Amino acid sequence: MGKEQTMAKTKTTRYDIAEHLRTPEEMAAYLKACFEEADGDAAFIAKALDDIARAKGMSQLAWDATRKKL
Repeated sequence: MGKEQTMAKTKTTRYDIAEHLRTPEEMAAYLKACFEEADGDAAFIAKALDDIARAKGMSQLAWDATRKKL
C-alpha cells in the first residue's frame, strides 16, 4: 500500500453581497436581478431587501468615518 496523500485545506470566507453594493445604481440593479430570479418567492425578495439595507448601513458608516477624518 502506498502513502496516504493529504490535501491542503482551502480557507474560505463568507461572501457578503452587502459589502459590494456601493451605489444606488448597483443596489437597484441587484434588486432588479433578484426580482427576475425570485419566481414569486417573497423570502428571496426579503433577503435582497435586507442585503440592500445592510449595504446602505455600511455605506453610511464609511461616509461618516470619512467625514470625521476631514
